[in-house]
Amino acid sequence: MSLNAAAAFAPADDTVCAFDAVTACAPPQTSIRGDVAVRIVPKYGRAPVVANVRYLWHGADGAPTVIVQGGISASRNVCANGEVAGWWDDIVGVGRALDLSRFRVLSIEYLAAGDLGAPDAVSSEDQADAIAGVLDALGIDCAHAFVGASYGAMVGLALATRHPPRIGRLVAISGAHRAHPLATALRAIQREIIRGGVAAGAIEPALALARQLAMTTYRGADEFAERFDGEAQLRDGRFHFPVEDYLVAAGRKFVARFDAQRYLSLSESIDLHRVDPAALVVPATILAVTSDRLVPTDDLRALAAASAAPAELHEIDSRYGHDAFLKEPGRVGALVARALCC
Repeated sequence: MSLNAAAAFAPADDTVCAFDAVTACAPPQTSIRGDVAVRIVPKYGRAPVVANVRYLWHGADGAPTVIVQGGISASRNVCANGEVAGWWDDIVGVGRALDLSRFRVLSIEYLAAGDLGAPDAVSSEDQADAIAGVLDALGIDCAHAFVGASYGAMVGLALATRHPPRIGRLVAISGAHRAHPLATALRAIQREIIRGGVAAGAIEPALALARQLAMTTYRGADEFAERFDGEAQLRDGRFHFPVEDYLVAAGRKFVARFDAQRYLSLSESIDLHRVDPAALVVPATILAVTSDRLVPTDDLRALAAASAAPAELHEIDSRYGHDAFLKEPGRVGALVARALCC
């Protein structure tokens, strides 16, 4: 099934007046930023550990909870709370597709291997167990839904197969039951760049370079052609290409907020991820982006076809590739809103 409808939930402009009417009648909002000690048996560990799991629980008092998780660089700040901006504010908020006047959103900070007593690796199953532990601590027997994008979709699949009674519906955006080998190859190169930098005592340049390579996989070829098909400029004794300046800036920005060891751990976790689609017994809404270079549409078709529960597949064309969940709030938001109403 294809979703090519017009943007039903287009992003608002920078003013607050667009949602004044909604906000005026919205129920009181509660925002809890906390941490919970959760007992986890790491998939690649040797013994149970107690991990400190940080979470955000934000939205309408007493409303159904929707779990939201994004890519490996996403934080628990999925929506604006206090003075903190959210990474998915165009989708999650009062009057948005995931309407915080009707729902309460829950999100955790992903665990890295070091958070689990330094096992060999961290898995999507470990993240799922961490979320289940937070649900226990908050007294939530069953969340209304889990909305996951990229690595978050993988974690959602792990939760749905390991703890199916804990969520009513899964919305998996650009994340499949396993990593595609070509995507794994690209991430393996990124990890080798970082390891080389660690060995050479040049961690930050290596992390920046790995991020630059990653950025080339997140968007579609059409967008790169439209944005960066300009002439090179001669500076500092060599030519600089428009796309090169973009990548360098992205690398610098990433280094300022992310740790190399954490990146290594979570990048590897993507490639270790594997669940059996036949074990998916939770109803699912699956979104594939045809220009996604990391998660091929065929993989998501296979996931939907093999699911043991009803799985609704939607395919969209987007110039933004894997990043469509961040750059297409209208189309992605329409899908999320529809899934949450089911």
